[in-house]
Amino acid sequence: MVEYATVRAVRGRRALARRVLAGAGAGALLALAFPPFDLLGGWVALPAFAALVAAHRGLARGSGALVGLAAGTAFFLILLRWLLVLGPDAWVVLSLVCAAFWAGAGAAMPWLLARPAWVVSVPLLWVVMEASRERIPFGGFPWGRLAFSQAGTGLVGWGAIGGPAELSMAVALGGTALLAAVLAARDRRIAAAAASVAVVGALVLAGGVARDADWGGPDEGSQPIAIVQGNVPRLGLDFNEQRRAVLDNHVRVTEELAADVAAGTAPQPVAVIWPENSSDIDPLRNADATDQIDRAADAIAAPILVGAVLANPDDPATDASPGTILNVALVWDPETGPGDRYVKRHPVPFGEYLPFRDVLTRFITRFERVPRDFAAGDEPGFLTLGPVPLGVVICFEIAYDELVRDAVLAGGQVLVVQTNNATYGRTGQPEQQLAISRVQAVASGRTTLVAATSGISAVIGPDGGLLWRTLEFTDDATVADVPMRAGMTPAMRVGALPEAIAVVALLALVLAGRRRRPQTSTSTSSPSMTTG
Repeated sequence: MVEYATVRAVRGRRALARRVLAGAGAGALLALAFPPFDLLGGWVALPAFAALVAAHRGLARGSGALVGLAAGTAFFLILLRWLLVLGPDAWVVLSLVCAAFWAGAGAAMPWLLARPAWVVSVPLLWVVMEASRERIPFGGFPWGRLAFSQAGTGLVGWGAIGGPAELSMAVALGGTALLAAVLAARDRRIAAAAASVAVVGALVLAGGVARDADWGGPDEGSQPIAIVQGNVPRLGLDFNEQRRAVLDNHVRVTEELAADVAAGTAPQPVAVIWPENSSDIDPLRNADATDQIDRAADAIAAPILVGAVLANPDDPATDASPGTILNVALVWDPETGPGDRYVKRHPVPFGEYLPFRDVLTRFITRFERVPRDFAAGDEPGFLTLGPVPLGVVICFEIAYDELVRDAVLAGGQVLVVQTNNATYGRTGQPEQQLAISRVQAVASGRTTLVAATSGISAVIGPDGGLLWRTLEFTDDATVADVPMRAGMTPAMRVGALPEAIAVVALLALVLAGRRRRPQTSTSTSSPSMTTG
C-alpha cells in the first residue's frame, strides 16, 4: 500500500511537471505573437492562449497557480528582454511581478474550467487580471496585454468598440473557442466543433467591420503637421550626458525641413512635433537652449511641440533637497515663445521616480542615475498647437487607456505620442510601443503621430495602419496631411465600462457555478460551448 502511494505521488509530480512545462511553452508561444516577432502576424495569440488554458485543465488550485506562474514568467522574460539594458535584476524582478498576476489567474482557472461556462468565464477572468495589472502596483504596468499583440490582425477593430480591454476579451474568447473546438472534435461532436469555429470566425469578421467603420465621424478638414526625429549621439544610457547634442540634432533636422519647404519639395506645416527629451536642457532657464528652439521655430515658421525637462517651480531645489523636475510637452510659438504645457501624469517608477528612495539607494547604486524625481501632472494631455487640437501622451503613457481617453475627451482631434526609446534601441521595445500606439489609434479613432528621438517615429491611421515610419537611430522628418476628427468611438464613450462589466459578469458566473454540480473530471471530460 505504501509503495502504491509512493508511485502515485511520483506520477503526480511528473504529471504536474509536464503541465508546468506545457504552461511555460504556451507562455513563450504567446510572447511570440508580440513585436518584434509578430509570429503569424499576431494570430498565434489565439492557439497560444488555447494551449495556456488547456495546461490548467483538471488541476488543483495550487497547481494551477504554479502553471500560471511558469507561463507568465516565460512570457514576460521574452517580452521584456529589452530591460536587460538596465540590468538582469530589473528584467527578472519586473517579469516575476507581472507573472504573479498570471499565477493568480492560474489559481482560479481550474475551478472555472470545471463549470459549463468556462469558454466565457476564462476570458472574463483574463480581462479582470489585466485590468488589475494595469493599475497596481505603483500605477500598474499594462505591457503584455493580449490586445497589444493584435495591431495587425482583423480582431483589432474590437478596440474601437470597447478599447483594449474588449480586444483582449476577443483574443481570449477566440482562444477558448479554439480549445472547445479541438475538444469537441476529439470526441467526434462535429456540430459543437463547428459552432466553436464559427465563434472564432464571427469574432474576426466583427473585428474587421469595426476596424473599418467610421467611428470617428467625418473628418473636420485636415492639417499639414511635421514630425521630426533628430536622433541621439550614440546608443545606450550615456545619451543623457549629451543633452545639448540631442537638442542640436532636432534643431538641425527642423532647419533642413524648413529648407525643403522653401524649395517647394515639402509642404509648409502648421505645426511641428518634436519627441520626448528633445530638450533635456531646461529652455525656460537656459538662454542658449531658448535661442536654439527659437531659431528652429523661426526657420520652420510654425509652432513646435517640444519635449522638455523643466525644473518644477512648485518644488524648487534647496540645500536640503534637489527638488523635483517635470517631463513636459511644451508649446513653443515662433512669435511668443514658450506657452502651454502638458506635464506627464504617469512617471515611470524606478525610471523617472524612485519609490523608497532612502532604502533602495543604499543597496542598488544604479539608482544613483535617478538623482531627482519627476513630479506627476494632474491635467489631461490636451494642447492647441497652432490650429491643431492635440491629445498628447508621453512615452509609456500610450499603454494606459485612461490617459489616452482623457486626452481625446478633452478635445484632442489628433493623438500625439512623444517618446524617447534611445535606451532600448534595437531591443524590440520600440516595435512593441509602436504596436500599442496602433491599437490606441483604433480605440481612439484618431490619426496618431509618434515622435521618437531615435525611432520609431510614425504616422498611424485611425484603422491602425502604418502610413509612414522611420528606422531606428536615423534622423528623419516628414510633413503629413492629418485629418482632424471630433467624433467619438464607442470605446472613448464607455471608457473602463467593459472592465467593470467583466468583473460583474465573472462574479455572476462564479455564483451561478457554485450552485451547479461541477463536471466529474476536467482532465478527461470535454467542456462545450455552453454558456449558461
